[in-house]
Parts: sequence; structure tokens; C-alpha cells
Amino acid sequence: MSATNAGIGAIFDEIADWLELDQANPFRIRAYRNAARTVTSWPKPLAEAADGKTAYAELPGIGEDLAEKIDEIVHTGSCAQLKTLRRTHPRGLRELLHIPGIGPKRASRLFHEAGVSTPRRLVDAARAGRLSTMKGFGPRMQADLLQAAAAHLASGHRWKLSFAAQQAEAISRYLHASKDIDALAVAGSYRRQQDTVGDLDVLVAADQGAAVSRRFLAYPEVARVLSQGPTRSSIVLKSGLQIDLRVMKPDAFGAALVYFTGSKAHNVALRRIARKDGLKINEYGVYRGARRIAGDTEQSVYATLGLPPIPPELRENRGEIEAARQHRLPALIERSDLRGDLHVHTDASDGHASLADMVDAARKAGLSYVAITDHSRGLGVAHGLDAGRLARQIELIDRFNETSRDIVVLKGIEIEILEDGTLDLPASVLRRLDLVVGAVHSHFKLSRTRQTERIMRAMDQPCFSILAHPSGRLIGEREAYEVDLDRLIRHAGERKCFLEANAHPDRLDLNDVGCRMARDGGVRVAISSDSHDPNGFAALRFGIGQAQRGWLESGDVINTLPLKRLRALLKATMA
Repeated sequence: MSATNAGIGAIFDEIADWLELDQANPFRIRAYRNAARTVTSWPKPLAEAADGKTAYAELPGIGEDLAEKIDEIVHTGSCAQLKTLRRTHPRGLRELLHIPGIGPKRASRLFHEAGVSTPRRLVDAARAGRLSTMKGFGPRMQADLLQAAAAHLASGHRWKLSFAAQQAEAISRYLHASKDIDALAVAGSYRRQQDTVGDLDVLVAADQGAAVSRRFLAYPEVARVLSQGPTRSSIVLKSGLQIDLRVMKPDAFGAALVYFTGSKAHNVALRRIARKDGLKINEYGVYRGARRIAGDTEQSVYATLGLPPIPPELRENRGEIEAARQHRLPALIERSDLRGDLHVHTDASDGHASLADMVDAARKAGLSYVAITDHSRGLGVAHGLDAGRLARQIELIDRFNETSRDIVVLKGIEIEILEDGTLDLPASVLRRLDLVVGAVHSHFKLSRTRQTERIMRAMDQPCFSILAHPSGRLIGEREAYEVDLDRLIRHAGERKCFLEANAHPDRLDLNDVGCRMARDGGVRVAISSDSHDPNGFAALRFGIGQAQRGWLESGDVINTLPLKRLRALLKATMA
């Protein structure tokens, strides 16, 4: 039995989750997390590596033990360690980690002290008052956990875009190996680059639908087959993600792509236009009476409605149709427009690689400048830099730049915004830097007014360039804190500083709505990876996706600028 890279990565992530619940050695947990990121982002299928374990051991951060586990997974579809962990833990316990406010220690306490092993049992325990006997679980925490668990159960599981991308790319590679396929696309909210997805919709253009469906159902990661047929089939992967296959004739592929990409609101608006023109539009084409007049391409569908093609990321019925009619659609930013990355960590704080290795990875990612922004001393858990360690890093960067010819390293820091809005290093130290990235990592429960004013005071400090991850959310783990984003944007415009569109898969913050608010408010953003290891730069694509959904063009993003022009902007924030 073979396994996909995404499947191997999912197994390593699950092992890391169980180890976290057991409060195992943090370095061991980190090794599995890093291995998951490495294998899922690896461009070639590991199952096809000719040298097996020898090739696996040469992957970045993969030692002999992990190489052996990859080999075991490739040949058996699982590994003994995962089976043992599943056998020795309640199955639903891992799902508790997906509820905002519950980390490994809290989940472990809930299980051992209150018998809570699933989100449903957490709701029952909270409503029955059984959490009140637990030390540290006061009325406020009980109410918060009840609300979060109930919302989790009501919403149904949604998957982070990065995880969906791993699965989408893996099954696309698998299906593309078939000679029966003319074209393939993954549609739905994934194609629109929504920050989370409920399932994946795979569209295939083929004349031999039965052959495509048979291959789809034989995918190695299938756990259950929900339905099957020559043109429609549905599966659930071992990860729990549902994938629906729809096979269309090639001459209807464009209409199907419009229909299944959505959004529903966008499609309703298109059908309304079609009816006014005496047309009918569905997944098979555009019809005038019984005669089909378009449908082989998306462009043909939009053209019959008098519209230019509308990018998938904009299809939310948020003004894109009117903009298309008036030929005012934005020229959306592309990944290739980015010249640099302005939020990167090294092993000087909580990163997993040296400065030289991170810069080398940035170079390989096609960037011409990169800002090193390790945490400041206020974030003790991240081994943040004090003034002395920051000074030594500044000297290290200066020495690097003296000999580097193809990439420039900017001197920065991700500095803690303290509860009162001050920064945790003095301006006399910060003025030696090229930029200061301010961030909130504490006191998330402040009122909307206090949190907003706290951040505004931080923007007013002498050295403040970019507000990192402005809402503080962690997708599926922590809700955004209460803050008046519109007011922050206005203040950033007055202060001439910038907001970050953090591309880290766990954050995507600013999200699409925040990006558009910044654009409408005249405040430029920095699309930054928040990389903590050399593979992290690959996440820039997800930040681009949110920026596109927010209608951003290249000129709305500061790290599309040549270095000379960027330095001038940053210098003005360091007065």
C-alpha cells in the first residue's frame, strides 16, 4: 500500500497531537510537527522515491527514526506508534484541541478530572456544573468553554485552507496520472481561497467518466465511500475530509466550473442577469431556449452575460459583478509580485533554523529581501531577545549583508505590545533597526475599547512600522480578540504605519474582509509569512489568497516595492 505526502503529514500531525495531550517532550512534539510540514510541502511523491529510507533521511529535519516511520507508512498506510496512541486514548479527546481555549494541558485535565473526552461531553459537563469543582475553572471560563464547544458542534468541522491544499494537490496529482482526463480543477470554497473549507469539490472533464470514477474510488487515502457512479462519487479520507467528484463532458467543463466554484450568492446573481436576457444558466451550459450557446470555458459563460471573466477569489457577490460591468475589476496581486518578506523568525527566538538557513530559504523562494523579526523579551515562552541579544543579532546581520550579493537582510523585531500600549524595548534600542513589527500576544480579553486604544497607543510610539496579525485569531483554536479594526485602520493611516496580512496557515490575519477594509481606508499592508522554519515561505501563497479576496492589487502591498522605495517608507515609521 502506498501513501500520499499529505497522508504521511497527517499521520505525523496526529502523533504530535497525542503526544501533546500526554505532555511529552516538547522537542519530540516539535520534531513531528516539522516533519509533517516538510513531507506535505515536498514537491515529489515520497512513495515513489527509489532509495526509500535513504532518500527520506536526506529530507530537511528528517532523521533515521522518522525516515523509518515514513517507510512504514508508505508500505502499510499507517505506523505502529500511531496505532498504539489511538488504542491508549479516547478517540474523541483529540478533537478537544480544535475548540478555542483548550490546549493540551486543559484537555488532559478535563479528561482526568471531569471525564470529558469529546466536545459533546464537554457541553454536557459544563451544563451539569461538573466543571465547577475543578481548580481554576471559574464561572467565566466555564461559560467560555461551553460557548466554544457548542459553537464547534453546531458549525460542523471546517478545515484550514493549508490542509485542504495539501489534500487537493495530492488527489489532483493522483487523478492526473490517468490518461482518461482532459482537464481537472478543485472548485468550491477552496478555489475561492476561503480561509477554511468544509469539503473539496473535484471537477474533471472526461469522456470516460466510469474509468475516472474507478480511479477516484481507489485512492489510497480513502476511508469510506459515500456514493459512487460514472459521473458522481463521494469519499471520506482517513483524515475525515470529504471529497466529491463530478465528471463532466469537456464541452460543459467551463459552465460546471462556474457553477461549482460558487459562491451561491454569486451564482444567484448570474442567473438573475441571465433571466433578464432570456437565458438559462446551469452546470451544463448557457441556454437560449433548448439551444446551448456557451459552456466549454468560464470565459464563454461570462461573455454571454456581457461580463469579462471574474476571478474566483472575488465571486462572493460583494460588488464584483457591478465592477465587471464597469470594467473596474482590480488587477489582483500575484505571488510573483512579492519581492520580500517582512516577518521571519530564526532560532534566536522560537524559530527552528539559523539566520543563514532562513535567508537561504528566502532566496530559494525568489525573494530579494527579508526582514528578521525575532520576538522581543516580553514573550518569554519564545525566548525573546533583550537589548543585548538584539544588538548581537544586528551585528550578525550587518556582517551578512557585507558579503551578500543577491539578497538583503533587514534588521527588525516582533515586539510585544504591553497591556498599556507601550513596547517592551526602548526607542533608543529600536532606532538601530530597519523596522519594528508590533504584536499582541497577551491580554486578549480586554474590552473592545481598551484593546483598540492599547494598539493605537502602540502605533503612536516613536518606532512602529507594522501591526502584526491584527485580530490575534488562531483558526480553529482562538477567536479574534475584540477590537475596532476600522478605527485601527484610520489611525494607521494617520500614523503612516502599515497592517500585516499574516500568511501563516494558522492565522491568515488580516483575513479577506480586513484586507478590503485596509484597501478602502487607504492603508497598505505587508503580506508576510511569519516563517519559523525554511518551509514557512511556502505559506505566502495563502496570504496572497486572502489579499486577492480582499481586492488587493500590487500597489496596495508594501513588500512588492523595490528595496530602495521600501526603505524610505519604513524609515518614516522609525522617527
